[in-house]
Amino acid sequence: MANDPLSLIFAALADPTRRALLARLAEGEATVNELAEPFPISLQAVSRHLKVLERAGLISRGRDAQWRPCRLETAPLEEASVWIGRYREQWEDRLGRLDEEIRRIQRPRRNDHERPHSDR
Repeated sequence: MANDPLSLIFAALADPTRRALLARLAEGEATVNELAEPFPISLQAVSRHLKVLERAGLISRGRDAQWRPCRLETAPLEEASVWIGRYREQWEDRLGRLDEEIRRIQRPRRNDHERPHSDR
């Protein structure tokens, strides 16, 4: 797997469990046990998912006495959004031009449907 930041971010986001963990963290900090609660997987599996998210910079782990809360880090998501946005603009432009061309092609031509009176 590539180690550049965007590759790490997209690889982390590729898994639905990790996306669900991020969605939960968007509501506020949580411990590993709190994050693991709704999932039918082991605490170890959740910890492995969290390590992937942490490596991608999508979460950070704090320390408050014995409590180690996880928190969402939004900067990498913004970076991914900017990258996607550049391509979205290109595709919207291309699809807009394609739509215009299709409408032009589908527009009935006068000669195909009506003949002037002088041709009859």
